[in-house]
Amino acid sequence: MAWPREGMERSPNRPSEKEARRLGRVIGGSLSEGLVVKLDPRIAIEGLAVGRYVVIHGYRRRFFGMITDIRLDSANPDLARMPPDPDDPLIRDMVSGIGVFGQIHVQPMLLLEEGDPLPRPVKTVPAHFAPVYEATEEEVHAIFRPRRKEGEDRYFVIGEPLDMPGVRIPLNLDRLVERSSGVFGKSGTGKTFLARLLLAGVIYHNASVALIFDMHNEYGWSAPGEGGQVPGLKQLPGCFSRVVIATLDEESSRRRNSRYDLVIRIGYDQIEPEDVELLRGVIGLSEVQIGALYMLRRRLGRDWLRILLEEEEAPLLEDEEGGGSPLAELVERDLITSSTLGALQRKLGLFHRFRFLIPRAPEDAAQAVLSRLLQGQSVVLEFGRYGNDMAAYVLVANYLTRRIHAEYVRRKEMALGDPGQEPPHLVIVVEEAHKFLQPGIAEHTVFGTIARELRKYNVTLLIVDQRPSQIDGEVLSQIGTRVLCLLDHEEDVRAALSGISGASRLREVLARLETKQQALLLGHAVPMPVVVRTRDYDSSFLEDLARREGDRPPDVVEKYFRAMRDED
Repeated sequence: MAWPREGMERSPNRPSEKEARRLGRVIGGSLSEGLVVKLDPRIAIEGLAVGRYVVIHGYRRRFFGMITDIRLDSANPDLARMPPDPDDPLIRDMVSGIGVFGQIHVQPMLLLEEGDPLPRPVKTVPAHFAPVYEATEEEVHAIFRPRRKEGEDRYFVIGEPLDMPGVRIPLNLDRLVERSSGVFGKSGTGKTFLARLLLAGVIYHNASVALIFDMHNEYGWSAPGEGGQVPGLKQLPGCFSRVVIATLDEESSRRRNSRYDLVIRIGYDQIEPEDVELLRGVIGLSEVQIGALYMLRRRLGRDWLRILLEEEEAPLLEDEEGGGSPLAELVERDLITSSTLGALQRKLGLFHRFRFLIPRAPEDAAQAVLSRLLQGQSVVLEFGRYGNDMAAYVLVANYLTRRIHAEYVRRKEMALGDPGQEPPHLVIVVEEAHKFLQPGIAEHTVFGTIARELRKYNVTLLIVDQRPSQIDGEVLSQIGTRVLCLLDHEEDVRAALSGISGASRLREVLARLETKQQALLLGHAVPMPVVVRTRDYDSSFLEDLARREGDRPPDVVEKYFRAMRDED
């Protein structure tokens, strides 16, 4: 029996009514399915919401949990068949709380032991009739930022819990970058805003350097906001020298007044078949055509792509000296069929539209980006007009990531036994991530390799996508921290919550998020799932960063917004 023994001391952690509102008492449930709490008659059920935190006070233990469901119940089923007159206040008061009552389902998630400042995983349940209280601000802080040694961890405030304004929820940045992470949500829910907010914390606190493939030019110099353009990562206080803006499209950058530092050009002779192979799902390359790419590279050398594209018009014509073209010779020797050759030339002909591709590049683009990363600077690569061309995005992201990852592997292995020689931790940010991580493809790509390696070579991913169901399941299982905005496809919800304890309960919480500025955070960087209203990316955010830099906040904030107005 779960009754407390007579004379047992009450928990010294139990709050007074002034500190926290009591909601009800535990009347049943289990560790796996959650606890059932009967609400006190004085509690208005309409004032509760899924996602709110509660604390269950047992003897010597406090159980920290989340409301995952709310329901109505009655002691007598006849009341549902013959309901009393709700307009009669006397009958309503007589029935309320006894004949009819509210219930909430609470998923216990963490345990606070008396005398232990660190929260622990829940492995038991409280006794029957244990009182349940709303979580206080102090209890939330004890969970999300436990007392540790000064400077041991770096934190960044991401927002505040629902119905708890003023309570700041911090992310552990060191744990965020330790493993790959993901931002998922349907179109229009603010995924890019959230990713930019996370990156602002990572860069500002020097938790990692980042390589950001900025598909729609929303991370670097400026970004679209509710009231117009707002400062991008490079313009944030304390981040100017830590962020380098590279561009594939100088014309677009100048038109947008983006102050870029580096122009990316890639030579045809620098592209390998592995760089093109990932385009199979974008431009429809078959297995035969992919095999032909590798054959062309072996037979024609580094100029294979230039030859393929330059001879597109008439590959079988004789050259000026009377000899057959290199491609014609390959066809004559039955090393490739004319139909396969023609299909490759048609499909890869779109490369002619990419002005960042040139016959010979003056410098190695991957080395130019890598040198900035090794100096501790984050790189934002703006795609300009090419942001809406998925082939350009996949080609460039794959090209740079393959080479930078290979160099990180080499440097990490050379630094074995000497941590001081290791390259700085790198987070690679990719949007439309399912293009790189589809089932059947992810295991053969560098992005799938990085996700599976965790932090082995100091490289992790931050993937941003609206269709997590199209990402390989093995890759999803390696995502350490997930930031989930509203998702409306059942398969996407299932994929986003795959491998998460209590996923069935969290599905109800996720389904009730608003479309803007609300997200469910769970995984490696937070001690337990939390629904937050994300902080605004506005003057108050800039003031917070400026204050940490030691500047006078109003002057600094005004300087940044004045710069934006002048450029507009």
